[in-house]
Amino acid sequence: MPGMWWVVGAVAVLGLLSAYLIWTSGRVQRLQVRADSAARALDAHLLRRAAAAAVLAEQRYGVELYAAARIALDAVPEEREAAENDLTRQLRAVRLDPDDPACAAVIAASRRLALARQVHTDLVRDARSARGRPVVRLFRMGRGREWPRYFDIDDPTLASHADVTTG
Repeated sequence: MPGMWWVVGAVAVLGLLSAYLIWTSGRVQRLQVRADSAARALDAHLLRRAAAAAVLAEQRYGVELYAAARIALDAVPEEREAAENDLTRQLRAVRLDPDDPACAAVIAASRRLALARQVHTDLVRDARSARGRPVVRLFRMGRGREWPRYFDIDDPTLASHADVTTG
């Protein structure tokens, strides 16, 4: 009967190892899905800010801001970061009055974009960290999906005219 305890111990160790691997695989998959969802949310916030900037440019600020907003709206994924950085620079160059509804919409969209960007960055960092672990790479738990990518843009938070004069 002493040999039976070795079998029970080996089965217990294999069961624990299997549970750990299944848990790790599920975690990697969940983090990847969350990073993908955050990327879609970030894209939606980028589009909202560009649309609000286009409306603002049509009403008040002219051709350069409108062109930057249209380029950001129509940019292909490879050129998206540069287009969004250009739009941010154009928005910082104009004086935004928070009492004007169109300006307030752009300021609010920029703040929501900053939050979405931070969430996306955190989730991408977590997903990349989980996929970079030796056990995950050894068992190829992340195969079939691309590595999540960071979206590097300037801080999109805009200071309104009221923030500049009181701060």
